[in-house]
Amino acid sequence: MVARFALVIGNDTGDHDEPQLRYAEHDAERFAQALVDLGGFEPANVVTLRGGDAESARAALIALNERVRLAAAPDSMLVVYYSGHADAEALHLGASNFALTQLEQLVRGSPAQFRMLVVDACRSGALTRVKGGTVQAPFPIQLGDALAADGVVFWTASAESEAAQESDQIKGSFFSHYLVSGLAGPADADGDGNVTTAEAYEYARAATLRASSRTLAGTQHPTFRDELAGRDAIVLTRPGTLGHNRAQLRMPATRDVLVLAGSADGPMVAEVGVHDATRTLNVKPGTYFVRERLETHLLEGTVHVSAGDVHAIDDKDLARVEYIQVAGKGRIARSPDRIEAGMLVRTPLVAGGDPCTGAIAGYAFDLGLVTIAPRLSVCRETARNAFVESATDDVAADLRVAHGWRVGPIQLQAQAEAGGALLHQQFHTTGDAPARTSAAAYFGGGGSVVFALSRAATASVTTELDTFVLRRDAQMSSRWEPTLSLSAVVALGLAL
Repeated sequence: MVARFALVIGNDTGDHDEPQLRYAEHDAERFAQALVDLGGFEPANVVTLRGGDAESARAALIALNERVRLAAAPDSMLVVYYSGHADAEALHLGASNFALTQLEQLVRGSPAQFRMLVVDACRSGALTRVKGGTVQAPFPIQLGDALAADGVVFWTASAESEAAQESDQIKGSFFSHYLVSGLAGPADADGDGNVTTAEAYEYARAATLRASSRTLAGTQHPTFRDELAGRDAIVLTRPGTLGHNRAQLRMPATRDVLVLAGSADGPMVAEVGVHDATRTLNVKPGTYFVRERLETHLLEGTVHVSAGDVHAIDDKDLARVEYIQVAGKGRIARSPDRIEAGMLVRTPLVAGGDPCTGAIAGYAFDLGLVTIAPRLSVCRETARNAFVESATDDVAADLRVAHGWRVGPIQLQAQAEAGGALLHQQFHTTGDAPARTSAAAYFGGGGSVVFALSRAATASVTTELDTFVLRRDAQMSSRWEPTLSLSAVVALGLAL
């Protein structure tokens, strides 16, 4: 039986010139709870420090090492975790510093047979906060053979010249969030019911890379080094074991799933990614809010599990929720800009002619309240009688302004447009009838129905009623005349 001990430190406050973090202490609580619930750590052997100073952290680690020594267990484990501010020299616990060289010595010098140090330290910034201090040289943790060791593992949340990041959406740092999520089951790559150190790190690393690659601060690369000295991979948690006071939630395949405690406003419990092979979470009995992300919509709802339950999430237990654009802090949220292209059919401008058929393309800029789209279209209409046959090529450019309302799975749009066109007319007859080119202006409005095909693609059907003002020849005179035109457009859109 392995005697397991842990020191878990979280501090939202750094030096006086460092921004206040929001989730470092919360990260520490989640990690400590995962060790107790799933890792076989006795609550009395897990020391959690929130917001303390460096002297408290140092004293706690020394005291924990002494407890490991007094336990005299044939096999023992020490896990030390930190989330908060730091630089290349020290952890910043409020106004006090815990030198990294001293932290390393205390971890290496522990009498535990296996020792692991996890440092999730970064600096704070806009949008996705960046935790820690200024970007400097890497943490000076020497990974040589300073001590003979059965097993020592070091993890850091980012590479030497990078910052680690925390997110409001997941209410935690990327690395710690995915580490805790993985310990609950998804990191079990081989499906044996256990999460080892190697599996936990690889899961957190890959998920952190994916999530941080979409942020303003840029991709964050966690780092890993072990000195296991021939030992097998160390088991951190056993999510496949259904304890007497635990339950399991099984997630459907091919979708991202978020699980929150209690309700949609509850704390994050875990996240299962679309590509995760193991899709079972080991959780406490209780009520959970589940949100699944599909291509075109969400599925959301609450589920309740009792001790010993193995509950498979079924789509019929959840409600469909359409994706919405959420306004934040007085601004109207924007959708991605998109390219639109499709087929155009319009009533003829030449009396007695066939419909003008062709293509239309545009680029839509979503400004929140309205969408503005410059468009270019081309079409051809033909007309004939007993004496002459004509073909008119229409090249038009306009600007469309549209506003939309979401109704269930579709969006309804009203629009107005104005533009100009060049009309090139050619004649086929037994006589001499030279081609001619004339200009026209037009304005009007219409409506669209937009269908979501995926999160990035849409299909739309549009009708437009426009007034063309063009020059017509009649007998011996030429004058400008208005002509009503009705058109239909079937188009595809692709978000950028």
